[in-house]
Amino acid sequence: MTDLTLMTAAEDPATVLPSLALLPHRVRVLPLDLASIVRLPEDTILFVDARDDLATAKTVCLMMHASGLTIPIILILTDGGFPVVTAEWGTTDMVLASASPAEVEGRLRLAGERQPVRADTVQKLDAPALSDEQDGLLRCGDLVMDVNGYTASLHGHPLDLAYKEFELLKYLMQHPGHVFTRAQLLQEVWGYDYYGGTRTVDVHIRRLRAKLGGEYEHMIGTVRNVGYRFDPPEDALGDE
Repeated sequence: MTDLTLMTAAEDPATVLPSLALLPHRVRVLPLDLASIVRLPEDTILFVDARDDLATAKTVCLMMHASGLTIPIILILTDGGFPVVTAEWGTTDMVLASASPAEVEGRLRLAGERQPVRADTVQKLDAPALSDEQDGLLRCGDLVMDVNGYTASLHGHPLDLAYKEFELLKYLMQHPGHVFTRAQLLQEVWGYDYYGGTRTVDVHIRRLRAKLGGEYEHMIGTVRNVGYRFDPPEDALGDE
């Protein structure tokens, strides 16, 4: 039995790919949106319902790879959707909504043996962390964070960071070039028990940029309609 996840906006998930109901696999159903990405288990095969909303399906697929996830992705399409999908989407396979159980089972078997294709636009994610294991410091030029002492400095002067501001900047610096949705940052920095909205992330990002000042604020980049990432200069990565 294979662990499967179906992302869909359909009111009745059973209508998305009817053959799934005839196969002996457990199917988890999640909404077709970026927030669902953080709820995906590591060991699953993801079906993305792209029948009626190709734009959202593409955004989800791109964000999956921007998040560094290597979960196999199978798009569920109508005939008209096939010409739209390109290698840039980074999907493992595609299947018609009307596919037979035998075809779906075959594609599942192959998907489990493949690694999903990465889009060229996200190769930057392989950048190393700006860390020093020996002294517990994160460095990017004159920006230094002491992750053990919970202090930060810029140009040798202390940065007055609130606890969550420190944790947010630390997390971003530990994953340079890695794009995170607001929901992911809430989960990783604020924790599962936080019930505030994603607007909290925007507020903390704005405060961090203000404290970093004109020279360093641009290193916290905004990825439109997705989230945020830490963009260190090329020379900062090369020094590690």
